[in-house]
Amino acid sequence: MQIVVVAPEARSADARSDARFTREVCGVGLLERTLVTAQRAEASEVFLVWPQSLPLELAERTLQSHLLEKKDNVRLLQVGHFDPNDRSSWTNLQAQLEDQFIWLPWNWVTYARALAKLPERKQSSPDWGGPTWASKSAVVSAASPRPRIGPVPEGVAVTSDNTADEAERFLVEHSGKASDGIHSSFNRRLCRPVVRWLSHTRVTPNTVTFTGVVVAISSATAFAGGNYWSYVAGALLFFISGLFDEMDGMLARIKFSDSPFGTYLESHADSLSYLLLFGGITIGLYRQHGDRELWIGAVLLIGVVLALVITTLQRKRAATADRPTEYLGNFYRKLEQDSSNWISRAVRQAQGFQRRGILIHYVVLFTVLGGLPVLFYLATIGAHITWMLALYYNHRFFKEATTGVPLSKTHVTQGRS
Repeated sequence: MQIVVVAPEARSADARSDARFTREVCGVGLLERTLVTAQRAEASEVFLVWPQSLPLELAERTLQSHLLEKKDNVRLLQVGHFDPNDRSSWTNLQAQLEDQFIWLPWNWVTYARALAKLPERKQSSPDWGGPTWASKSAVVSAASPRPRIGPVPEGVAVTSDNTADEAERFLVEHSGKASDGIHSSFNRRLCRPVVRWLSHTRVTPNTVTFTGVVVAISSATAFAGGNYWSYVAGALLFFISGLFDEMDGMLARIKFSDSPFGTYLESHADSLSYLLLFGGITIGLYRQHGDRELWIGAVLLIGVVLALVITTLQRKRAATADRPTEYLGNFYRKLEQDSSNWISRAVRQAQGFQRRGILIHYVVLFTVLGGLPVLFYLATIGAHITWMLALYYNHRFFKEATTGVPLSKTHVTQGRS
């Protein structure tokens, strides 16, 4: 799909300033954010129409942004005048337009998934106030806008400081993933103020990931204390480390700084946090109850290591190296396609309960209620069931590594945690 972005003409000396185009929204310039969002919505071409009343250097500088993944699918065209309500403006561009395209206001802040799923509207002429599908034949014949049909597209048009603040809140609110459940959504709500603040700093998502590991180490140290209050402290610290796990992905998505390396780093950080958690609990319960807990802990840690190793192999087989974020989506689709198998049905229903975003709640709940030993025993059983199932699905679904995954809108629905 082609996405058309038109920069507004300068109507005064102040309007020629690049301040309105470079206004930062969650740490990214406004025009730059619009173009990158269009790219990440899987646009085949992003067509930037630039009026002669604006300095061309500004457009060229924006197009050199390192955030633009593919420079060859962004096309710049300078025109003398452009008014979307003027039929002649479209007539002059008709050779450059696809039969159907998306009109995207230059200052419309949204997220790629919302833009990618923008529904086509059965109307002869679009409403230029927000993103919409448009037909070349319709705009060339009659460009006058008509009332919008259906719901207003998700997003915020940034025209002032107030709307810029509103746009930042909107982005942070929608910085989760389509697969988020009630627990992850709750966790992300707690993280929103911090993520918005971090977006205006030089802190990177990888730094957030490393900070979460440091908190997880503190949690394990507290659990190793071997008494009720040290367990509670460890559980609360583990909960906080889980929030860092949410924040790194949220920050990466709103600042377009997600990457395969970041996904792998986060995955290894999660694995380390599980080992630290159960290692700390093992030491604590051993100090409190004796040698029996030490042996159970050893069985638990062996199960956790096996589960992590086999799941890592599954990740490599289920998604290509450059798109590791598609692993869960691919795995869930395989389970749904295999729904006639009772094991797959059960695993699909239970899959979410082993995610860290849910586990941090259970750790706090069991610990505060004095049920840490119960959680310890359940985790021991669960870890061994997990690696057995992972081995089963490696053989059933992923005998060979994925050699290529077609570009699809899956790319804009998945991401770091």
